Amino acid sequence: MYKVIKMFTDLQDNNHKYQVGDEYPRLGLKPSLARIRELSSNENRQKTILIKEVNEFIDNDDFKKDKSLKSTKKSKKNKR
Repeated sequence: MYKVIKMFTDLQDNNHKYQVGDEYPRLGLKPSLARIRELSSNENRQKTILIKEVNEFIDNDDFKKDKSLKSTKKSKKNKR
């Protein structure tokens, strides 16, 4: 699965607009590997990375936030 990191209009999908944070591809679309490579590199019309691969099971940002919350809670307990 991929997440959109910069808004773009997919010219190969009837000008479907993707907003930052949207999943790519949208439901029902099966892009080619070449298209995914194009969008996840600077080899596209915007000359910038538009999508980023993410792990469906663990979002590292959420994991880091959760871990930091746990360590904060532990440190508060130790101060008592």
